[in-house]
Amino acid sequence: MAKHVTPREKRRARIRRKISGTAARPRLTIYKSLKHMYAQLVDDTTGTTIVSIATNAKALRDEVKDDDKTAAAKRVGEALAKAAMAKGIEAVVFDRNGFDYHGRVEAVAAAAREAGLKF
Repeated sequence: MAKHVTPREKRRARIRRKISGTAARPRLTIYKSLKHMYAQLVDDTTGTTIVSIATNAKALRDEVKDDDKTAAAKRVGEALAKAAMAKGIEAVVFDRNGFDYHGRVEAVAAAAREAGLKF
């Protein structure tokens, strides 16, 4: 019997076939669970994560404790952009990871753009 593939997994695979991150322009990938938001910059040529941030990481845990999920996602975008700028990264390729570009995913992207990342 074949493994069931969800529609999000199909979208994710279709997106990943088309985009790839490099050291100069890494891939900004998003993952959201029901409770937390995760974002990271990935260099696909070497397979390494350059910067990673999440709502449950020590750096943001206390800041987002009283925020709603969308406000917490904005803080993730701002923190990721700040960390990327500190490492000299100004441009990224956005990977929504099969999630709709709406709500928390859009909030992370908008906050990262406002903080200075180009994509």
